[in-house]
Amino acid sequence: MSTVYLGVGSNIDARSNILSGINALRETFEGVEFSPIYRAPAVGFRGKDFLNLVARVDTDLPPLELRDFLHALEDRHGRDRSRPKFSDRTLDIDILLYGDLYLVVPTLEIPRDEILTSAHVLRPLAELAPDLVHPVLRRTIAELWSEFPDQDAGLEPFEL
Repeated sequence: MSTVYLGVGSNIDARSNILSGINALRETFEGVEFSPIYRAPAVGFRGKDFLNLVARVDTDLPPLELRDFLHALEDRHGRDRSRPKFSDRTLDIDILLYGDLYLVVPTLEIPRDEILTSAHVLRPLAELAPDLVHPVLRRTIAELWSEFPDQDAGLEPFEL
């Protein structure tokens, strides 16, 4: 069983899609925990604000099978994969960390770069798992967040 951290976001019917995504994760995985939710401006394009959070799950699925499961979950929520990378999303679920795994293949990179570059990923991860050690940098997530250059980044706590 591996502990995995997932980035979850939506900016299309965000409240409903986030709640539905949370429920699907609870129904599917063991050891599910969630960070606080944040509203954050869209990154890389002009669009509605996103709701973002991080989920912790325990799974026996190997990384590529987990990615395929998450893609199917996104698709059930109306995800349009023909759109540009930076665009509106009904539901977006990315594998951020998978145990201590370091993996780079054409369709998946773990740990995910956004951990180090995006406040809407790093802040909720730091709140959920501050003592977790980044498998490449060998520093805690709390340390990485304390040194993050743009801690504000327009993040606002959000209650479902």
